[in-house]
Amino acid sequence: MPAVAGQQSASGVGSLLTTEQCQVKWRISCYTPTQYRQAYDLNPLYRAGVTGKGRTIVIVDSFGSPTIQHDLDVYSARFGMKSTHVDVVKWGNVPPFNPTKPDHTGWAGETTLDVEMAHAVAPDAHIVLVETGVSTNGDGTTGLREMMDAEKSLIDRGVGDVITHSFGAAENTFPGFRSGDFSSIQNLRYAFKDAARHGVTVLDASGDSGPTDTTANGRAHYPYRVNAWPTSDPLVVSVGGTQLHLDAKGNRIAPDSVYNDHGASGGGLSHVFARPSYQNGVKQVVGDRRGTPDVSMSASLKGGAWVYSSYDPKRVGWDVYVGTSEASPLFAGIVALADQVAGHRLGDIHQALYSLYAQSSRNPSTGIVDVKDGTNNSYAGVTGYTAVKGYDMATGVGTIDAARFVPALAKEG
Repeated sequence: MPAVAGQQSASGVGSLLTTEQCQVKWRISCYTPTQYRQAYDLNPLYRAGVTGKGRTIVIVDSFGSPTIQHDLDVYSARFGMKSTHVDVVKWGNVPPFNPTKPDHTGWAGETTLDVEMAHAVAPDAHIVLVETGVSTNGDGTTGLREMMDAEKSLIDRGVGDVITHSFGAAENTFPGFRSGDFSSIQNLRYAFKDAARHGVTVLDASGDSGPTDTTANGRAHYPYRVNAWPTSDPLVVSVGGTQLHLDAKGNRIAPDSVYNDHGASGGGLSHVFARPSYQNGVKQVVGDRRGTPDVSMSASLKGGAWVYSSYDPKRVGWDVYVGTSEASPLFAGIVALADQVAGHRLGDIHQALYSLYAQSSRNPSTGIVDVKDGTNNSYAGVTGYTAVKGYDMATGVGTIDAARFVPALAKEG
């Protein structure tokens, strides 16, 4: 799992194209928030006034983007949505943005994707963007403590109902791992424990290297299955990726598949954490270990998300982004909607999610939608997991029909 989980540009910056034009030009599908809203059955919720109003989504990224408010305003106007004010919180010594530094532009792209996807699903939710001054680099040490400190500070001040982020490091890169000493990970969990105490939901992208971790050129760091933290943490909802198959209006023309192109949905067993009690119902799949992901949303190159950005003066315009960095903020929007329906924070939703999954085979009103097509075999050559009927470590419990899932989650939570 890279330091940033899967924010990748799939095209050159330019004008917005239709899905058909994308298929002709790049042989991929490109989706707008209008299509996502149809695909995930969000429109009935909006008509009922469920828009995330009164709830706050916290997004945590290194460096941030200097143009995030402007870019969200342009994005919203293009698709007929109200924009929302993005409160930017700088944590630590955040350097001035430099568009010539790949680390800065990479995180600015991540920031843009996170903010625009969360807003697309929960248009009236308040957004707080936390910018840290140290980038995570995937080695199990750098940048993660700054991220956790920033999150804990906001939680303690009562800011945020749901937190989403898309970063992490392979569990075996943390100090002490090889000798069975997991204290370096355990000692970083304080923000998530604090979130649980305050009823705040925490989400993380499951990664984009299938069951392993890769280098920047796509080669396997580890030619075997390895999970990553924080997505493997039992207090964090791990959000995997699917491929949507939609027409121009957002109607499904085929069931969802596992995201496995230009990357693959992260998933597998933790080497650090034992199976949490909420996964007892899927112990035949995960055994005695924590399994990921928990749930999945759109992440595929063949169904990428249109994003607008202007942080790089040489690349201003529309682009298509992909990866589980898209999926996590999409699901953050879903949680914000459920918080609004419930009238309170739902906190750690794992128990509710797996309870709804257990009911889903006999009760479609849970809104859990099984995904049964594809694998998350790593494009680096590591065999992954196959999507089958029921829970699997390619897509978790599957994906969701929001019109049913949001009220069901609100009630269950």
